[in-house]
Amino acid sequence: MAPTAETLTAERILEATEEVLRRHGPAKATVVDVARALGVSHGSVYRHFRTKAALREAVTKRWLDRTSQELSGIATDASRDPETRLRDWLATLFAAKRRKAGDDPELFATYMVLTDESGSAVADHVADLTGQLARIVEAGVESGAFASPDPARTARALFQTTGRFHDPCYAGDWTRPDIETDFTAVLDLLVRGLRTS
Repeated sequence: MAPTAETLTAERILEATEEVLRRHGPAKATVVDVARALGVSHGSVYRHFRTKAALREAVTKRWLDRTSQELSGIATDASRDPETRLRDWLATLFAAKRRKAGDDPELFATYMVLTDESGSAVADHVADLTGQLARIVEAGVESGAFASPDPARTARALFQTTGRFHDPCYAGDWTRPDIETDFTAVLDLLVRGLRTS
């Protein structure tokens, strides 16, 4: 049964938009296609998202938020020592990005286009992730495990230094047989640099 305007939610629209983007790609997908997939008028979609750009921004944010939410639990997990938290967080980020690129390459390619045109979704995502890293570094400083005069700056440096393992522009490298070895070597180097003497 097709949703009526009363039962149509933003979440259902975003789910349908993902499917339409997967099927048609970002260049050909339209709001009319999304409405057709939901069995409603395009006006019903516009009641939730005022423009096509707003809809695409919301889809991009939703996609990025999945990774942020997965990582947030690690960043705040006080049962793990800060070094373990940092290692687990970066490994989980790498695994999440690899999974997105490998499991659904059509949608991943679509999101590469959407993130390039995105307003604030990508910047907000990076700010959230570096904020999570800063909390891990702060916990390490408080416990005496890490030395960092500025945890926020250190977090940004960690994020930028590990870009090869999470920035989508490097997705082509993520299937190389030696990528895990490279990741471990970079992570070990970073952790050694953070440790107090």
